[in-house]
Amino acid sequence: MSDTRLALDLALTVRHDGRGGVADDLGTPEGLTAWVHERPGLLGPGPEADVRAADSASADVWEADEESLAAVRSLRAAVRALFAHAVRPGEPSPADARDLMPVSEALDRLNAAAAVVPTVSRLDWPDEGDPLVSRHPAGAPQREGALPAALARAVIGFLAGPDRAALRACHAPRCVRYFIKEHPRQEWCKPSCGNRARVARHHERHRSAHP
Repeated sequence: MSDTRLALDLALTVRHDGRGGVADDLGTPEGLTAWVHERPGLLGPGPEADVRAADSASADVWEADEESLAAVRSLRAAVRALFAHAVRPGEPSPADARDLMPVSEALDRLNAAAAVVPTVSRLDWPDEGDPLVSRHPAGAPQREGALPAALARAVIGFLAGPDRAALRACHAPRCVRYFIKEHPRQEWCKPSCGNRARVARHHERHRSAHP
């Protein structure tokens, strides 16, 4: 999974609940466990994995506890603050626009999470193909901190890469998502948001014309 996709997926665990409120996919350890299980490359073997758990447990058998849940939620708060910073001068997601931590604190939190499991880069070059770089734990791998470290490194890769310039917050009615703008005329994260926004604009014009 790419750094961009993983960074967005983490931020988008905060979402509209369909009833006018905000839902949190990482509200419980079970929610975090399910989220990790859906991303087998995150902790499992393979060159795309940033880190491996100490017992080599892959994502499909990993289980979250309260400590790991708190660590990932803390990291997500930093990520959403940095996303809000990245979309300026545009407005951030309304989900947490009034409660964003300072950018300096978000950076400290992100970098601290990434540093919990130090890694080294390894270069592999198949006989037929391009060179591949993968990251592996420096020294004895550890389970504690492996998940936040992997997520933090993905976020760092995204924010330092070219996709950051295309990051936007969707401001369709009730939406709280961030998305990557894939073409010049894209305003919304998905077509359904565009439809809601157009309906809302139509109703607003109608009210203005017929007060």
